[in-house]
Amino acid sequence: MNTTAPAQPEGFWHRYLLGPIMAQLSQGITPQKIALTLALGAVISVFPVFGATTLLCGVVGVWLRLNQPLIQALNYLLTPVHVALLLPFYRAGEALFGQPPVPIFSVGDLIARFEASPLQFVLDYGMVGVYGVTVWALVAPVAAILLYLLLHPVLQRLPARATAD
Repeated sequence: MNTTAPAQPEGFWHRYLLGPIMAQLSQGITPQKIALTLALGAVISVFPVFGATTLLCGVVGVWLRLNQPLIQALNYLLTPVHVALLLPFYRAGEALFGQPPVPIFSVGDLIARFEASPLQFVLDYGMVGVYGVTVWALVAPVAAILLYLLLHPVLQRLPARATAD
């Protein structure tokens, strides 16, 4: 008679985030390095230019010798957060620079602005991107430090928990 309990199915976060982190810890990657990877990966993953986060995570990962699979997995897991934060970064940047909000979601307004002046359209929306990146650059260092300080102690305790289970 088999008395072992049936295996519990792994949840989404365990499978795609906690599992890879535990694997890295078991391979000798330090909790400090993983905390740095997660903190920087999370902050870079919300960089307010659509399509730039994969390249930025890759460059920062290579430069600081961070775990590429882990930083890129986190980048893709945070895509919904990235999309949700685009507008707040843009609007905060417009407010910071005292600029009126430009229409972003109205397709009719976008088409009309483009037809009126394609160059002005590119300049206006380019500046919206610059405003959003500026706000991100002000918030990112603080967020990265806080995330690192929160994650590091948790990650230091994970190997002990894994062996206790």
